[in-house]
Formats: sequence, structure tokens, C-alpha cells
Amino acid sequence: VAPGSRCLLLLLLLLLGVLGAPALGDPGPLEDVVIDRYYIPKICLREAQMGDFIRYHYNGTFKDGKKFDSSYDRGATVAGVVGVGRLITGMDRGLQGMCVNERRHLIVPPHLGYGSIGVAGLIPPDATLYFDVVMLDIWNKNDKLQITTLSKPERCNRTVENSDFVRYHYNGTLLDGTPFDSSYSKGSTYDTYVGTGWLIKGMDQGLLGMCAGEKRSIIIPPFLAYGEKGYGTVIPPQASLVFSVLLVDFHNPKDGVFLEHLEVPESCKRRAVTGDFVRYHYNGTLMDGTLFDSSYSRNQTYNTYIGKGYIIPGMDQGLQGVCVGEQRRVVIPPHLAYGENGAGKHKIPGSAVLIFDVHVIDFHNPADPVEIETVFRPEGCNVTTRNRDFVRYHYNCSLLDGTRLFSSHDYEKPQEVTLGANKVIEGLNSGLLDMCAGERRVLIVPPHLGHGESGARGVPGSAVLRFEVELISMEEGVPEGYLFIWHGEPPANLYEQMDLDKDGGIPADEFSTFIKTQVAEGKGRLMPSSDPEKVIADMFQNQDRNQDGKITPDELKLKSDEDQEKIHEEL
Repeated sequence: VAPGSRCLLLLLLLLLGVLGAPALGDPGPLEDVVIDRYYIPKICLREAQMGDFIRYHYNGTFKDGKKFDSSYDRGATVAGVVGVGRLITGMDRGLQGMCVNERRHLIVPPHLGYGSIGVAGLIPPDATLYFDVVMLDIWNKNDKLQITTLSKPERCNRTVENSDFVRYHYNGTLLDGTPFDSSYSKGSTYDTYVGTGWLIKGMDQGLLGMCAGEKRSIIIPPFLAYGEKGYGTVIPPQASLVFSVLLVDFHNPKDGVFLEHLEVPESCKRRAVTGDFVRYHYNGTLMDGTLFDSSYSRNQTYNTYIGKGYIIPGMDQGLQGVCVGEQRRVVIPPHLAYGENGAGKHKIPGSAVLIFDVHVIDFHNPADPVEIETVFRPEGCNVTTRNRDFVRYHYNCSLLDGTRLFSSHDYEKPQEVTLGANKVIEGLNSGLLDMCAGERRVLIVPPHLGHGESGARGVPGSAVLRFEVELISMEEGVPEGYLFIWHGEPPANLYEQMDLDKDGGIPADEFSTFIKTQVAEGKGRLMPSSDPEKVIADMFQNQDRNQDGKITPDELKLKSDEDQEKIHEEL
């Protein structure tokens, strides 16, 4: 460097020193805010923009670390509008672009802080300020409700409307994720009306259009929530709220019973009405699918009269008009079910909508007779069955849902019975009357003419029975109480004819031989039976009054003599 140049450089350095130029290695005063984004959340749905309302926490220190202010120490967040001059300029700039839960270190030079004046007793003049900030909330007065559907059932026949009563679970958090309330922790749903002022405006709006079983995330700005006042100690002023909502069920106080016919038999000759006794299986669930009761789990139908108040009103209505074999879904609002109190025994919450999937097994009315359908009747049918006749028949017995109970075909020979002798259920006896040999019928027997409320082995209580019967043969019977009748007048000297060996006594073998001879010659007939020998033995037993093994003249009496009846006569 030339001598002249050296003198000029030395003079310049001296001048800079006099003017207070920074020493080597000192960057000099800051011109703008220094921003260190030391934590940025992975998901940033929104950044703070000029004019946004924000809530944040901060610690303020000097360069030496001495604290001059802290929102944490005051136990309250700071809320305000960013970028409109309500904050010191450095903070206004440093907060813009922040995400919720983002953390920043800000270095604010004096001219963007409190300048050469400072704050008396708190911040000295020309102080550089250091802030550690976490953003908690961002919203704008132009914001609207933010609704995100998280899941939705495939079937949604109806959605929430104003004035509906809803039951829902929720988790409530602030925008930064801080939880403030949860229905799950209380172990019960939140139950209320929608659109009637019972809820904050944002929730009133956010529940509209939901399906039972739907899950939503609802972000509510403060002016649709608790606004400037907040709520107690859990919700700060000017806080946005985030609700994760699961709608369990809903109804309207004006709702009636809703019916869905899942399966109706093609042949439905009769539908249930008030006063009928119905046997049905059911699964009972809440609207979210929770099973609260099932007749299947007990392996027993539910049996009741309908329309008489024995069951909840909704089911009384829902079973009207059912067919045997029908499968029906009955949706019952709480005011037609268990109301506000629910039913603890069945784990039914208060104000719960109930869904019953019903399968009708059978029904009848206490006034029902036997229903007879003739499937086949031979031509030239002149002789038909009457009470006291002895009949042989085949049968298949089942419930009305097709469940097979009994069949004579499972045995080697047909069923045999004397009609009118109380040997079969009344309904079957009635159904076998006035039949021809070879005739086939279908009989529907109500329980009061069958096995009644108690049922029988293999037969449920109060069950309607279906019989397919075929009459194989019939034998004319004898009047009740008789074991043998004469076709004409009995012999005048009956005892002498019966005493074959004329020894003055009639033993069992003589008695049997005589009766069989009368039957063979067509002079009389025995009570029809599969065991004629037993019938004759019973007759002998009746006449051998002193049970000495023989009949004497004094013991032998006609049935007519005993009963004073001369229409039929019997030994």
C-alpha cells in the first residue's frame, strides 16, 4: 500500500472509532426479529395470519436470562389479535405464521420492543427482549364450524334435526389437544335436545345431519362456544374447542314406532290383533348395536298377549299385524319404551331408542277353535268317525315354524285311540271327528285345545301345533262306560247260556269263550281296542264282584240294570 493510502486508511479507522462503529466480531444492533422455530408440529392445519385471534403462552427474559414477564406465572394465556398493532411490533411479527403447538424463540431488538423509553420498573430503555412462545389457538371472526366425518354407518335412514333428542359420547379438547371434558370418563352419554338452546351454538350446529353410530370431529371457534368468558377453570376465554363425537342414538318426542318388514311369508292367512297371544323370539339392541337382551340366549320364546299392556307400549304396537313366521324390526322411541329412567336390569340407559329384531313363531286367540283343512277326502264317504269310535291314524306333528315334534311314522304301526276317551289332546280329538277312512287333513290346534301354557315333553308352553293326519281305519265304538253292547235284546236266560258246564259258576275262561262267541256270531260287539283280551278281562273283573275267580247268578248284572238305561245293554 502506498504511503498516502496508509494515512487515509488510518484516518478512516480512527473516525469509525469515534463514531462508535462496532468492534470486529460484533454483529451490531438487530434490524428485525430473530425467529428460531425450534419445534414445529408434524401436522399444521393453519398458520397465524394478520388479523387472526390467537392464544399463546410465553416467558419473557433479558439477554442475561433474567425473567421480566411470564403468562405461566399469571396462570392465564394471552389472547389477542396478531398483526394489527395491539402488540409490540417484534411480537406481532414473530407470531405470524405460527402453527398451533409450535414453539419459537424470538429475539426482539429495542426499536421493535419498548425502544429507548422502556417500561418503568420492568424493562429498561433500549433493552433487547427474548421470548419463548408456544401457540395454543388460532381463529378468525370469519371462521365457520369445521366438521370432519370420521366414520359413518352404511345404513342411515335418518339424520339429526332440530328438536331431536340426542344421546352421544364425546371427548372435548382445546385446539392444542388439552382435554377439558369427556362423557366416557363419566360412564354415561350426554343426553339433550338439539337446536333448543341447551347446547353451545357450535355443538347445536355440529350435531345436525348426523346418523346414529356416526363419528365426527367438530372444531368450534370461541364465538360459537364460550367466547370471552370461557367456562370455569377448564376452558380459557377465547378458546376454540375440539369435540370428537359418537352419536349413540336420537329420536324426536313426536316419533311413533318405526317398522321394517325384514321377511314376510308369502302365505299369510291371518295377522295378529289386540287380544292375540303371541310367541316370538327377539334380539334387543340399542341404536349403536349394543345387545341388551335376547330370547335366543335363553332358548325360550317370549310369550305374551298384545295390545293389553303386558309389554312396553312400543312393542304392543309393533306386533300388531304380524304373520306367523314373519321377521320384523321394531324401532321404539324411549317414550314408548322405558323412558328417561331406562331399565337397569336389562342394561337399557335412560332415554334410549330400542331396536327389536323379532321372529314370530306363532300366535292364537283364546277363542280360537281347531282349524281344519281337508287335503283329501275319498269319494263315496258315507261312514265317518264319531266319539267312542276306535281309530287308527298316522300323523306328523310340528310347530308352526316347521319345527318337527313327533310322528307316528317313527313307529312300526299307526297310532290307535278311542275318540272321546280323553286319550289325546282335545284339539286332535276334534280334528279326527267326521273323517272317512283314507281321508287326510291338516289341523291347527291352539294351545288351550293342546298342551296349554305348561306344554308337554318336547312341546313348548302355549305352542300352537300343526298336525298332518291320515285316517287309516275305524271301528264303531260303544257308549261311554260300556265294554260290550248287544246288537239286539240279550238272552232271557243269559246266566244259563253262559254257564257252559252247568256247574253253577262261571270262571274266566267260560266267560271269555261265551263273549267271543257272541262277537263272532254278530250278536254283540266289544269296545274297540288293540287288546280285546284285556277288555274281556276287565268285563269279568267287573262282574266277579267278590273277586273269587267266578261269577255267580247273584253277581251277574246287566249294565242297563245298574244305570237304568235300556238303549244299550251290556254285561
